[in-house]
Amino acid sequence: MARLQGRSTIVTGAASGIGRASAILFAKEGASVVCVDRAEAVADTVKEIEAAGGRAVAMTGDVSDETFVESFVARAVSDFGGLDACFANAGISNAGQAAFDELNVDYWLTILKVNLIGPFLAIKHAARVMIPNGKGSIICTASVAGLRSGAGGAPYSASKAGVINLVQTTANEFYDTGVRVNAICPGLIETGMTRPIYEFARAKGTADRIGQLNPLARGGEPEEIAYAALFLASDESSYVNGQAIVVDGGLSSSHPVAQRGKR
Repeated sequence: MARLQGRSTIVTGAASGIGRASAILFAKEGASVVCVDRAEAVADTVKEIEAAGGRAVAMTGDVSDETFVESFVARAVSDFGGLDACFANAGISNAGQAAFDELNVDYWLTILKVNLIGPFLAIKHAARVMIPNGKGSIICTASVAGLRSGAGGAPYSASKAGVINLVQTTANEFYDTGVRVNAICPGLIETGMTRPIYEFARAKGTADRIGQLNPLARGGEPEEIAYAALFLASDESSYVNGQAIVVDGGLSSSHPVAQRGKR
């Protein structure tokens, strides 16, 4: 079923992980996709989409640069005739960060620019195209780290909490426009960002313990987040607005504890 047939879409962070999986899935479901990333590997995502018969273009740049954001939104309009869905997924982590009292302002600004200013700019410029048409879906990647402590350092967690509030406030800013704004809060997903965690566990022989704190007792795959993004981009979520949808294997359903083993 082509759930996005004929739709024009944008996916940022499309060179790898969740963004790559989402761009490929959107195209598989009939969408044309502007694939955005700072990494040149975003061209490989486009090649895979085109090889499967889909339509996509690649753009490289900084999602916290307003001029660049304007340009990729304009590209969706010029190449694909408009903009129906925008997935502001690009983000960076705080892997290897220093202790909290050793963090500096530059480090905070680096995280906030990509993880929070980036989604703000995507929402701003996507909405300018969508509102006159009376419809559109904007999706942002937040994180379970934005819900409570324990899933990331302070800068990263604060940036993702900001994303959750951003989608709530902008959903209301766009009152009666037909434009919806939602967030996805992934748990532990195997991506380039989390690769050090997975590699460390595999090197120690403890890969079977990845994700042990959630009820499914495993980590997630990028495609599992991509399907959540597809739902939000499609008409199936037409009454979902201003929400932060958690996809984490159940991690955030309780206070995590070390499990005693299988029953």
